[in-house]
Amino acid sequence: MTLLTINQLTVSYDSPRGPLQAVRNINLTVNKGEVLGLVGESGSRKSTLVSAMLTLLPPNARASGELRYRGVDLLTLPKEGRRKLRGNGTATVSQDPFTALNPVVTIGKQLIAFQHHKGGTRAEKRLRARHILERVGIFDPAGRLTQYSHELSGGIRQRIAIAAALLTEPELLITDESTTALNATTEMQVLEILKATQKLVDGAIIFVTHDLYLVSALCDKVAVMYAGEVVEVRGQ
Repeated sequence: MTLLTINQLTVSYDSPRGPLQAVRNINLTVNKGEVLGLVGESGSRKSTLVSAMLTLLPPNARASGELRYRGVDLLTLPKEGRRKLRGNGTATVSQDPFTALNPVVTIGKQLIAFQHHKGGTRAEKRLRARHILERVGIFDPAGRLTQYSHELSGGIRQRIAIAAALLTEPELLITDESTTALNATTEMQVLEILKATQKLVDGAIIFVTHDLYLVSALCDKVAVMYAGEVVEVRGQ
Protein backbone atom coordinates (compact mmCIF):
# COMPACT_ATOMS: atom_id res chain seq x y z
CA MET A 1 0.00 0.00 0.00
CA THR A 2 1.29 3.46 -0.95
CA LEU A 3 1.42 5.92 1.97
CA LEU A 4 3.00 8.94 0.29
CA THR A 5 2.94 9.93 -3.37
CA ILE A 6 4.80 13.00 -4.63
CA ASN A 7 4.10 14.15 -8.19
CA GLN A 8 5.94 17.06 -9.82
CA LEU A 9 6.40 18.84 -6.50
CA THR A 10 8.06 22.24 -6.82
CA VAL A 11 8.74 24.60 -3.91
CA SER A 12 9.69 28.26 -4.37
CA TYR A 13 10.37 31.06 -1.89
CA ASP A 14 9.19 34.63 -2.34
CA SER A 15 12.03 37.17 -2.38
CA PRO A 16 12.54 40.81 -3.35
CA ARG A 17 14.00 39.55 -6.63
CA GLY A 18 11.03 37.29 -7.31
CA PRO A 19 10.39 33.57 -6.72
CA LEU A 20 13.45 31.44 -5.93
CA GLN A 21 13.05 27.75 -6.68
CA ALA A 22 14.29 25.44 -3.93
CA VAL A 23 13.12 22.02 -5.13
CA ARG A 24 11.93 21.15 -8.63
CA ASN A 25 9.70 18.46 -10.12
CA ILE A 26 10.09 15.89 -7.34
CA ASN A 27 8.53 12.48 -8.02
CA LEU A 28 8.62 9.84 -5.26
CA THR A 29 6.51 7.12 -3.70
CA VAL A 30 6.81 5.69 -0.21
CA ASN A 31 5.06 2.40 0.52
CA LYS A 32 4.01 0.86 3.80
CA GLY A 33 6.79 -1.27 5.27
CA GLU A 34 9.42 0.56 3.23
CA VAL A 35 12.57 2.29 4.46
CA LEU A 36 13.55 5.11 2.11
CA GLY A 37 16.91 6.84 2.33
CA LEU A 38 16.88 10.44 1.11
CA VAL A 39 20.51 11.35 0.50
CA GLY A 40 22.44 14.30 -0.86
CA GLU A 41 25.19 16.75 0.00
CA SER A 42 24.60 19.80 2.18
CA GLY A 43 22.59 22.33 0.20
CA SER A 44 20.79 19.75 -1.93
CA ARG A 45 17.49 20.95 -0.33
CA LYS A 46 16.66 17.73 1.53
CA SER A 47 15.31 19.72 4.47
CA THR A 48 13.02 21.74 2.21
CA LEU A 49 11.54 18.54 0.84
CA VAL A 50 11.08 17.19 4.37
CA SER A 51 9.36 20.42 5.45
CA ALA A 52 6.98 20.01 2.52
CA MET A 53 6.24 16.39 3.50
CA LEU A 54 5.43 17.56 7.03
CA THR A 55 3.42 20.57 5.72
CA LEU A 56 5.75 22.84 7.72
CA LEU A 57 6.96 25.16 4.96
CA PRO A 58 7.44 28.81 6.02
CA PRO A 59 4.85 31.47 5.05
CA ASN A 60 6.94 32.75 2.12
CA ALA A 61 7.05 29.31 0.49
CA ARG A 62 4.89 28.37 -2.47
CA ALA A 63 4.36 24.71 -3.38
CA SER A 64 2.84 23.25 -6.54
CA GLY A 65 2.24 19.74 -7.81
CA GLU A 66 0.82 16.92 -5.68
CA LEU A 67 1.80 15.69 -2.23
CA ARG A 68 -0.61 12.89 -1.37
CA TYR A 69 -0.72 11.05 1.94
CA ARG A 70 -3.10 8.07 1.75
CA GLY A 71 -4.57 9.67 -1.35
CA VAL A 72 -5.26 13.07 0.28
CA ASP A 73 -3.39 16.00 -1.27
CA LEU A 74 -1.67 17.77 1.63
CA LEU A 75 -1.12 20.91 -0.45
CA THR A 76 -4.88 21.54 -0.58
CA LEU A 77 -5.70 20.22 2.91
CA PRO A 78 -6.94 22.91 5.36
CA LYS A 79 -4.59 23.97 8.15
CA GLU A 80 -6.49 22.06 10.86
CA GLY A 81 -6.38 18.87 8.81
CA ARG A 82 -2.61 19.22 8.35
CA ARG A 83 -2.15 19.76 12.10
CA LYS A 84 -4.12 16.61 12.95
CA LEU A 85 -2.11 14.62 10.44
CA ARG A 86 1.18 15.64 12.08
CA GLY A 87 -0.20 14.42 15.41
CA ASN A 88 -1.55 11.11 14.18
CA GLY A 89 -0.04 10.16 10.82
CA THR A 90 3.47 11.58 10.57
CA ALA A 91 6.29 12.26 13.02
CA THR A 92 9.87 13.46 12.77
CA VAL A 93 13.17 13.12 14.62
CA SER A 94 15.20 16.29 14.19
CA GLN A 95 18.94 16.70 13.73
CA ASP A 96 19.43 18.43 17.10
CA PRO A 97 17.26 17.03 19.93
CA PHE A 98 18.61 19.69 22.30
CA THR A 99 16.61 22.35 20.43
CA ALA A 100 13.65 20.01 19.90
CA LEU A 101 13.23 19.39 23.65
CA ASN A 102 11.97 22.08 26.03
CA PRO A 103 14.78 22.93 28.49
CA VAL A 104 12.43 24.15 31.26
CA VAL A 105 10.06 21.16 31.28
CA THR A 106 10.93 17.67 32.52
CA ILE A 107 11.25 14.85 30.02
CA GLY A 108 8.25 13.14 31.62
CA LYS A 109 5.95 16.13 31.13
CA GLN A 110 7.07 16.49 27.53
CA LEU A 111 6.47 12.82 26.70
CA ILE A 112 3.03 13.05 28.31
CA ALA A 113 2.28 16.11 26.18
CA PHE A 114 3.24 14.17 23.04
CA GLN A 115 0.29 11.88 23.80
CA HIS A 116 -2.30 14.66 23.78
CA HIS A 117 -4.32 12.91 21.08
CA LYS A 118 -4.47 9.63 23.01
CA GLY A 119 -6.92 8.59 25.68
CA GLY A 120 -6.03 7.54 29.19
CA THR A 121 -5.08 9.13 32.48
CA ARG A 122 -1.91 11.07 33.15
CA ALA A 123 -0.56 8.07 35.09
CA GLU A 124 -1.24 5.77 32.12
CA LYS A 125 0.51 8.17 29.74
CA ARG A 126 3.50 8.39 32.08
CA LEU A 127 3.69 4.59 32.19
CA ARG A 128 3.52 4.45 28.39
CA ALA A 129 6.35 6.99 28.21
CA ARG A 130 8.49 4.90 30.57
CA HIS A 131 7.90 1.79 28.49
CA ILE A 132 8.89 3.49 25.24
CA LEU A 133 12.11 4.76 26.85
CA GLU A 134 12.90 1.17 27.78
CA ARG A 135 12.31 0.06 24.20
CA VAL A 136 14.82 2.57 22.82
CA GLY A 137 17.48 1.34 25.22
CA ILE A 138 17.46 4.00 27.96
CA PHE A 139 18.72 2.87 31.37
CA ASP A 140 16.60 3.90 34.40
CA PRO A 141 13.68 5.27 32.33
CA ALA A 142 11.69 6.28 35.43
CA GLY A 143 14.59 8.45 36.55
CA ARG A 144 15.00 10.02 33.11
CA LEU A 145 11.37 11.17 33.20
CA THR A 146 12.21 13.47 36.14
CA GLN A 147 15.21 15.07 34.43
CA TYR A 148 15.61 18.06 32.12
CA SER A 149 17.21 17.92 28.66
CA HIS A 150 20.34 19.83 29.73
CA GLU A 151 21.09 17.09 32.27
CA LEU A 152 21.38 14.44 29.55
CA SER A 153 24.07 13.46 27.06
CA GLY A 154 23.59 13.94 23.32
CA GLY A 155 23.00 10.23 22.79
CA ILE A 156 20.32 10.04 25.50
CA ARG A 157 18.60 13.14 24.13
CA GLN A 158 18.54 11.59 20.67
CA ARG A 159 17.03 8.39 22.06
CA ILE A 160 14.36 10.47 23.83
CA ALA A 161 13.60 12.31 20.58
CA ILE A 162 13.10 8.95 18.85
CA ALA A 163 10.91 7.77 21.73
CA ALA A 164 8.81 10.94 21.54
CA ALA A 165 8.19 10.36 17.84
CA LEU A 166 7.26 6.71 18.43
CA LEU A 167 4.75 7.68 21.15
CA THR A 168 2.55 9.20 18.44
CA GLU A 169 2.47 5.79 16.69
CA PRO A 170 3.15 7.34 13.27
CA GLU A 171 2.55 5.65 9.96
CA LEU A 172 5.32 7.74 8.45
CA LEU A 173 8.43 8.48 10.53
CA ILE A 174 10.98 10.96 9.14
CA THR A 175 14.43 11.23 10.71
CA ASP A 176 16.32 14.32 9.54
CA GLU A 177 20.11 13.90 9.88
CA SER A 178 19.48 12.28 13.26
CA THR A 179 23.09 11.15 13.83
CA THR A 180 25.00 14.14 12.43
CA ALA A 181 25.62 15.90 15.76
CA LEU A 182 26.83 12.76 17.56
CA ASN A 183 30.35 11.46 18.10
CA ALA A 184 31.34 8.18 16.44
CA THR A 185 30.63 5.96 19.46
CA THR A 186 27.23 7.48 20.20
CA GLU A 187 26.36 7.46 16.50
CA MET A 188 26.81 3.68 16.37
CA GLN A 189 24.62 3.29 19.47
CA VAL A 190 21.86 5.42 17.95
CA LEU A 191 22.22 3.51 14.67
CA GLU A 192 21.32 0.33 16.56
CA ILE A 193 18.28 2.11 18.01
CA LEU A 194 17.22 3.21 14.52
CA LYS A 195 17.50 -0.38 13.31
CA ALA A 196 15.23 -1.48 16.13
CA THR A 197 12.85 1.40 15.35
CA GLN A 198 11.99 -0.22 12.01
CA LYS A 199 10.18 -2.94 13.95
CA LEU A 200 8.26 -0.39 16.05
CA VAL A 201 6.78 1.61 13.16
CA ASP A 202 3.75 0.05 11.48
CA GLY A 203 4.22 2.05 8.32
CA ALA A 204 7.22 3.57 6.56
CA ILE A 205 10.41 5.38 7.53
CA ILE A 206 12.33 8.06 5.63
CA PHE A 207 15.96 8.53 6.68
CA VAL A 208 17.33 11.89 5.54
CA THR A 209 21.12 11.82 5.59
CA HIS A 210 24.36 12.36 3.73
CA ASP A 211 25.87 9.28 5.42
CA LEU A 212 26.04 6.44 2.89
CA TYR A 213 26.95 3.94 5.61
CA LEU A 214 23.69 4.75 7.38
CA VAL A 215 21.81 4.25 4.14
CA SER A 216 23.45 0.87 3.45
CA ALA A 217 22.71 -0.29 6.99
CA LEU A 218 19.06 0.79 7.17
CA CYS A 219 17.42 1.44 3.80
CA ASP A 220 15.92 -0.73 1.09
CA LYS A 221 15.29 2.17 -1.32
CA VAL A 222 17.39 5.30 -1.92
CA ALA A 223 16.54 8.64 -3.52
CA VAL A 224 19.49 10.89 -4.37
CA MET A 225 19.01 14.68 -4.34
CA TYR A 226 21.24 17.23 -6.04
CA ALA A 227 20.58 20.98 -6.42
CA GLY A 228 16.93 20.64 -5.48
CA GLU A 229 16.10 17.69 -7.72
CA VAL A 230 15.83 13.93 -7.25
CA VAL A 231 18.38 12.74 -9.78
CA GLU A 232 18.26 9.00 -9.08
CA VAL A 233 16.12 6.43 -7.27
CA ARG A 234 17.49 2.97 -6.54
CA GLY A 235 15.67 -0.06 -5.18
CA GLN A 236 12.18 0.47 -6.51
